[in-house]
Amino acid sequence: MRVSRLYVDVALNVGRHVELNDAAGHYLRTVLRLKQDQEIVLFNGRAGEYRCRLEEVSRKRVSVAVEQFIDRSVESPLAINLGLGISRGDRMDWAVQKAVELGVTSLTPLISERCVIKFDDEKKQQRHQHWQSIIQHAAEQSGRTRLPELNPPLGLAEWVDGQCGLKLFLDPYAEQVFSELNPGGAGVTLMSGPEGGFSDQEREYAKAAGFIPVKMGDRILRTETAVMAALAAVQTLWGDFR
Repeated sequence: MRVSRLYVDVALNVGRHVELNDAAGHYLRTVLRLKQDQEIVLFNGRAGEYRCRLEEVSRKRVSVAVEQFIDRSVESPLAINLGLGISRGDRMDWAVQKAVELGVTSLTPLISERCVIKFDDEKKQQRHQHWQSIIQHAAEQSGRTRLPELNPPLGLAEWVDGQCGLKLFLDPYAEQVFSELNPGGAGVTLMSGPEGGFSDQEREYAKAAGFIPVKMGDRILRTETAVMAALAAVQTLWGDFR
């Protein structure tokens, strides 16, 4: 029987008794319908995971006993820093979720010229919390023991200037492909655009900042398809898909 995994933002140590917050307690009690004495795996994103046993499951309180530390990691040896152009509807949610499953190390939503969503400070905070929740659930499902870092939304020009490693951006008009390049142990910074891609000015700005345009074959991919294909490609060439 599969044991459920849950991320909790608390210190975990063998022998400790932990009371879960309302959201986690509701999820275990109402969604998973777990009962007293059942097993669950908790992780806090710091290292490894912990096998626990439910001590109390009630409307007022859900608590667990931390019984065993499991020293495991499924993190890729390749550090992948993703700049993801903000897209509409569930495309962005889908791309964030799959990026976590495919092993990104950090993720920054990018506000570009062709981004049709407008953000004020309140909207930025709401979307950040929403994407953080997607990252958390994707890490729980995929077996990751560390959460990718989620940075606040940034303008493309502001973001590209501070990046390092092998810097790439997806461009259907590029001449180079991934297999012609190599990060040399320095990690990969990958930039993927929103619907409509990058403007000519953004392409030139990225190239001036040291980004190399790369293409994904001869077809133009949708934004959520392109980022998944690109992450699978770099993991196959230089990460843990080899």
